[in-house]
Amino acid sequence: MTAYVYTINAVGVLCVGRPQDNSDYSFVFFRGIRFFSQLCTQRYEMIGELLGREQHDIALLQEVWSERDFLFLKRKLSSSHPYTHYFKSGVIGSGLAVFSRHRIQDALLYQYSLNGYPYMLRHGDWFGGKAVGLVIVDVSGLKAHVYVTHLHAEYSRAQDEYLPHRIVQSWEVLQFVRHTSCGADLVVLGGDLNMHPQDLGNRLLRSHTGLKDCYTETDTFDGCEDGHTLIADNHFTKKQDLVPFEKGIRIDYILMKGSQRVSMKCESLSTTKGPVADKPFPYSDHEALTAELALLHSEDTLAVSEQMDVVTEARAVVKEGLCQTEALRDKAMRLMFGALLSLLLPLALAFLPCSCSCSFSTVGLLGAVCMGLLLSGALLYLLFTTHIKVLKETEDQMMLTSNDLQTKLTGCRLSGSSSFDGSPELQPLSPFKRVDP
Repeated sequence: MTAYVYTINAVGVLCVGRPQDNSDYSFVFFRGIRFFSQLCTQRYEMIGELLGREQHDIALLQEVWSERDFLFLKRKLSSSHPYTHYFKSGVIGSGLAVFSRHRIQDALLYQYSLNGYPYMLRHGDWFGGKAVGLVIVDVSGLKAHVYVTHLHAEYSRAQDEYLPHRIVQSWEVLQFVRHTSCGADLVVLGGDLNMHPQDLGNRLLRSHTGLKDCYTETDTFDGCEDGHTLIADNHFTKKQDLVPFEKGIRIDYILMKGSQRVSMKCESLSTTKGPVADKPFPYSDHEALTAELALLHSEDTLAVSEQMDVVTEARAVVKEGLCQTEALRDKAMRLMFGALLSLLLPLALAFLPCSCSCSFSTVGLLGAVCMGLLLSGALLYLLFTTHIKVLKETEDQMMLTSNDLQTKLTGCRLSGSSSFDGSPELQPLSPFKRVDP
């Protein structure tokens, strides 16, 4: 019988790496937008060279908006990463792609119900089809569920109009992970969550899935200060994106969780630090993460009371977003009715006697403006109505979860127990064992 310690490594950009003689594994994710990103072609060349050289087991890529770039990497990595999957959604795609040395058994995509507004062209998130992708990979007999995602951006810390959207996305990704990770031996989620570590959506995701943040779990860290993944010392970083955090922010994550069969421990985590050696520019505007995850024999259970607190807070944000969206729908309705009433004016002028001083062209122009306003109001009314349905559905799901947690807490008090956090004692760093034939 031969014993093995399995690990998972990730790079940021994000990475899960290749098995060496000691059976280590690593994961990686990258970002890039053709035509809008600077030096996009050169950076894809660099990324392809890096992945081919480092031989990561699984590479998770973000913002690969062009399928042509995906096909370029697929050809370049055909020998080192023969198994690939490109997640398609939205107008220009989800931007999510996976390259693997191990056979991908299955894949699934879930596109977020709320993802910005189509009329916010300068932000553009709505056109990206933000989503969470899942690939199921067989790694030396272990079933690994690997998730890659990219949530809506935060454009203003002080006036964040997209906060309800990110809360809904956080809720949807945690539901997706919960309902698709049954039977998995290990779970890894990597991506740009666009949330700070203690933001509500981040706490909601971690508390209700049991996923653990590698940065807070590791004893060994080497990288940017405070684990920042968006730093000022990066060629592609817009300094205004960091306000009021001048040194940087941490919004990219590697989250991990084991199972009843095996639990996971992050033994080390590191990030890149801006410029790439011998290169005039970095791979991405975000820094890479690399984590080494060892497999143990048990797993902590999060306290139900913590889950209850965070879902209650999340429900409050969703309800507030619901009220704001209902107000926007009311404005759209008023615009629609106002335009409809205004349309009566050019119609009345058109039927007045010829002595009317208004020319036909003036009446026509006025009618066209009224019709444009009427159409705009109708489209906005439909948009906000769909958003309201999503917000209500999310709030209903959260209410069910809240009621279930409340029942557990009540049962806990009746039995005289003060907490459900019955964390089993972790066995020492004994390796996960595998019997060789």
